[in-house]
Order: sequence, then C-alpha cells, then structure tokens
Amino acid sequence: MQKLITAVLLMVLTMHVGAQCKDTNTAFKAGELVRYHAYYNWGFIWINAGQVSFEVEPTTVDTSPAYHLKAHGATYKSYDFLFKVRDTFETKVDTLHLEPYEFKRVTNEGSYHANYLYRFNREQRSIVASIQKEKEPQRDTTLLWKDCSFDLLTMVYKARNIDYEQYRENEKIPISMVVDGEIHDIYIRYLGKETIKNRDGRRFRCLKFSPLLVEGTIFKSGEDMTVWVTDDANRIPIVVEAKILIGSVKAVFVDAVNTRYPLSAEIK
Repeated sequence: MQKLITAVLLMVLTMHVGAQCKDTNTAFKAGELVRYHAYYNWGFIWINAGQVSFEVEPTTVDTSPAYHLKAHGATYKSYDFLFKVRDTFETKVDTLHLEPYEFKRVTNEGSYHANYLYRFNREQRSIVASIQKEKEPQRDTTLLWKDCSFDLLTMVYKARNIDYEQYRENEKIPISMVVDGEIHDIYIRYLGKETIKNRDGRRFRCLKFSPLLVEGTIFKSGEDMTVWVTDDANRIPIVVEAKILIGSVKAVFVDAVNTRYPLSAEIK
C-alpha cells in the first residue's frame, strides 16, 4: 500500500513512449484534465486506495507561450492514517514540439520526502539536475541532453501525438527518458488493438502496449506492465496494470474534461 500511488503515477508516466522529437501537438489542448482511480491487489481483492490526475494549463516561459503539465497522486483521506501519500510531477514545455524547459517532482510518502529538479538548457544541450532524497545530501549533476530525451511527464504528452499505425504488432519502439538523474534507453512493445471494458462498464477500442521497466524500488525489470490507450485522436490511457515488488497495481480511467476531440473510441 505504501508505494501504490507512486507506482500508479509512474505507470501512467512510463506507458507513453516512442515520441519523435519534432512531432507537433495535435492530441490535446490547454484545459484538459484526466483522472484515474488507483488500485492495489491484495490477494484476490482490488482495493481502491487513491486517485491520480493529469492536467494541462496555459503559461508562458520568457514571454513565449507554453504548457504547464501537472500530475498529482494522493491516497484517500480514509487511508492516510495507514500511509499518507502526496506526489506531484510538473513540467513546463513549449507548445510547438513539447520540448521541456523545467521538470519538478515532489514526493511525500509517509515520513519519506524527496525533491527532483531538472533544468533543460537548450543552447548548451545539457540538463542540470538537483536531487534531494530523505537523509541523503543533495546530489547535483549535469547531463548531456541527447536528442529525443525527455522527462517522464513530457514523454506522456509527446507520445500522444505518435501515429501508431506505422508500427507492426510486437514491434519494439526505442525511447530515451531522464529518470532519477540518469538517462535510460528503453523501449515499449506494441501489442496491437483490443477492446477493453472499464470497471464502470464502459467499453473502449484501445491500442495495447508493454513497456520495458527499469528496476528500482517499486518495479521489477522486464515487461511486467500492460497499457491500453484510446484508439482515437486523443490517445488517452484507459487502464494500466503492472506487477510491483509486492503485489500488483492498476490505474483505471475515471473521466476526462476539455479533451481536444470527442472520445470516439468509446463503444456505446
């Protein structure tokens, strides 16, 4: 239960990959808000213990128009006495190619706290990272900003603009992400199309993926995650399932407002 919300956030953040560098945004607009329930598998029971949201706000960076992308995860107050979680991811990106300016992550899980800050220098093609974890000194490092590398949250929105019709079933799509102050070259495996039924009975035509995970404090390494996103112009995640070190977690779509297009993938 302690890692539930963080795992669900990372699942949704990790699932969208393979974005081409210079794709322009046609999948979402400012004002979009998407919400999920976070479930943890305990034996044969799936427990709804929290919620996750993704939001797009308009902003400016150095007078240029930009998007402020936000992801927030929290346990329900009824579970806070067991283990309180409040995790936040934020990124500011340009509106044309969604290239990041700055990424922030604030982690609060019980008594554990951590802060991550990445500043992306476009002229020097570098990433200045500052990481402060509980009971550890602040770690500052500068990374070479290799082409087509993005933070987790930016990758979510970049990948929503990919034309997945160009990929064959079972094909691997390489990607590069900045995670925990390091750049990881990983991939997702495209698994084709499938109709999936949500927990509330709604059905959606979906694209299905299995991303390669980086082993850490929550996930095992390997392809132990499955993702379904709407097979329409929005590419909104509907269900994400993954095994973690103890048990399994699931993110389940609740609703979306101010989407750029109608959810035509829903079967009514």
